[in-house]
Amino acid sequence: MKTTTQHLHFGQGEHPAVILGHFANRHGLITGATGTGKTVTLQVLAENFAELGVPVFITDIKGDVSGLSQAGKQKEFLDNRAKELNIQNYRYEGSPTIFWDIFKQHGHPVRTTIQEIGPMYLSRLLELSDVQEGVIAVAFKYAEQNNMALLDLKDLKSLLQFMGEHYQEISAQYGRITNASIGAIQRRLLNLESQSADELFGEPALALTDLMRQTMTGQGIISIMESRELMMKPQLYAAFLLWLMTELFETLPEVGDQPLPKLILFFDEAHLIFEDAPKEVLRRIEQVARLIRSKGVGVYFCTQSPGDIPEDVLGQLGNKIQHALRAYTPKDKKVIRAVADSFRANPNFNTADVITELGVGEALVSTLEEKGAPSVVDRVKIAPPRCRMGPATDQERSLVMQRSPVGGKYDEDLDRESAHEKLNKRKIELAEQKAKEQAKLDAEEQANGRYRRKPGRPADSFMTKLGKSIQRRLTTKAVNAIWKSVFGRRR
Repeated sequence: MKTTTQHLHFGQGEHPAVILGHFANRHGLITGATGTGKTVTLQVLAENFAELGVPVFITDIKGDVSGLSQAGKQKEFLDNRAKELNIQNYRYEGSPTIFWDIFKQHGHPVRTTIQEIGPMYLSRLLELSDVQEGVIAVAFKYAEQNNMALLDLKDLKSLLQFMGEHYQEISAQYGRITNASIGAIQRRLLNLESQSADELFGEPALALTDLMRQTMTGQGIISIMESRELMMKPQLYAAFLLWLMTELFETLPEVGDQPLPKLILFFDEAHLIFEDAPKEVLRRIEQVARLIRSKGVGVYFCTQSPGDIPEDVLGQLGNKIQHALRAYTPKDKKVIRAVADSFRANPNFNTADVITELGVGEALVSTLEEKGAPSVVDRVKIAPPRCRMGPATDQERSLVMQRSPVGGKYDEDLDRESAHEKLNKRKIELAEQKAKEQAKLDAEEQANGRYRRKPGRPADSFMTKLGKSIQRRLTTKAVNAIWKSVFGRRR
């Protein structure tokens, strides 16, 4: 809820649980076992950031985050929780939402272009060797100098094929390239294409500003990225993350700590990012976690255990919300002790014990205080969400999309002339030119009354002609002799 102090109030313990607006870009972590309330906590934070005017982006792995777009159903225990926690102006309502989906099934299509990924990050996404990376660099340079836009996969595939057919002349101009390297890149692209990458690469490309929208009344709009199918295609998900992180990092200006962030990113089920992601994606996420806060962007990961997050990233997360963990095995107990040690101790309770005792909707919370130091850990009851605690229906999604401010901008595919079309046009023109030249040659030979041999057939020498003539004579004599010996004797 919007206040003059610019902080987000999301629960109550011994003290109010708040995230200070000017420290919300110091990133955060929501962890806990399955069924302990992580998704509801994510919803509460998202809708309160939006209420403060901060745009929010969320990956929806299970589909239930979509409930943010719908008003919650009134329930007595929710009303009681709001009163108990002194939540002001509690009401049931959905937040302004835009649905996105690379596969165009449950949201507006998300696209970017091969050009926007760039040769370096594309090479690292495909995990190419240094030599192969050099070939990709040549491809991009050739396309730039010949005014060929690289927008989708077919553009890059057509260009690589062209380079293979003309590798000698291209090597002479840009440095040596080989068909072996081109073939290796084509195989990597085929693997990426098998994960439906052609759905991601194309136009119109998603503008970053459309993830940072506000309503006319100044409320932040929540962008929800449908990710259920996307998570089954890890290389495609990695390509999307690489584009998003690179675009944010290279496009947004340096602003330092602001009263409120310019954008908040939530990555639900974050362990899925770090399990299968290429090294370059992990490196980029780590870089963004360290540096992007100066651009006014906060990144919040939601996962089961802090151990799911690489240490280099974990050390950058200043606002932490820990739901219950269960100690079923010695390994679980070790994890709980490590989690407890990561908090600033509270003299009123044993943190490791409380982690296993937390109920649904309860969490241990430590956020950054006014001077930037982490607060003493507190046992907190999380505020009730105003939105639905469950997914939106397909019909409700459709209604939200019909009212979307970006529907007319992205829903129609755009396929303008790019490298694929220009190379095909060039191939057709060359074929037509050769056909004209051949027709002219045929006409000249016909006019001169000469027999034209097939192209490429060498003329017979004098000795070859003599040999063929002698061979024909000997063959004729032999056949005649056999004929007479057989049929003459019979007669």
